[in-house]
Amino acid sequence: MGAIMPAVRLDRVCKRFGNHLAVDDLTLEVPVGSVYGFIGPNGSGKTTTLRMILHILLPDSGRIEVLGDSRTAIVRDKIGYLPEERGLYKKMTVRRLLRYYGELKGASRRQVDNTIDRWIDQIELRPWLDAKVEALSKGMSQKVQFIAAVVSRPPLVILDEPFSGLDPVNQNLLEEEIRRVSTNGATVIFSTHVMQHAERLCEKLLLLAKGRRKFEGTLDEARAQLPARLSVVARQSLAPVDGVEGCEPVGTAADGWQEWDVRLKPGGNPSDLLQACTERAIPLRRFDERRASLHDVFLQLVGPAEARP
Repeated sequence: MGAIMPAVRLDRVCKRFGNHLAVDDLTLEVPVGSVYGFIGPNGSGKTTTLRMILHILLPDSGRIEVLGDSRTAIVRDKIGYLPEERGLYKKMTVRRLLRYYGELKGASRRQVDNTIDRWIDQIELRPWLDAKVEALSKGMSQKVQFIAAVVSRPPLVILDEPFSGLDPVNQNLLEEEIRRVSTNGATVIFSTHVMQHAERLCEKLLLLAKGRRKFEGTLDEARAQLPARLSVVARQSLAPVDGVEGCEPVGTAADGWQEWDVRLKPGGNPSDLLQACTERAIPLRRFDERRASLHDVFLQLVGPAEARP
């Protein structure tokens, strides 16, 4: 059995706008059926890359394959898209608009109506189904546009900043629906500059800064980019122990115990440190690993200079 073809593959893709290099020698693969996140600051090249995948923009160099075809315009009807700049036909009713988007991608009226019925209830828009789009709030309009992106049941869904403008309740609702789309077999690519959404949703991540790839991999692989940190309560500093890069006091506990922020050397293993403390007879009251957040990794890999567009 041959290797499974990725849903999207970019090979050394570049895109310029005048003197500005928006995407710089970008290579990546999006696994079929995954939720894949594009993260990075504003101006990092996320939207430009998504538009090249959609054949809205053409790369200056490099190769793009989408659903196994390098002729990306050919597979466009198999892609659902929610753009960063929202755009709906305001005089249409929600039902008519969703039918239009579904049939535009080749789905039958019956298929579209069945899908609309399911999504409208899941996203809590049933009372607005026959209202004109212009009567909807910004948040409701965004939920309608999400349904428009998935109503034809495309195998690839691309969402550009889908959480922008949604309140926390509706952000959580949209996260659940993205998971549902993925569970039903679609590949989902979404861009965001909010690390928490990517942390909760993504099986694989691409970190971009100024058009360059800074990291691609899983969340655990991203966290592994930073040295492990520990919160330890002990009677003495762990600085002399092998594998410790730094040990700073952060608080005083009762009865002579001290809380320490311990930073391990690159590649250091907390289990090895715990064993070393045992061998040295260093008494410990608490020994907790602090897992790096995606935000921590972002700051480390991008830095303040490259985070600015």
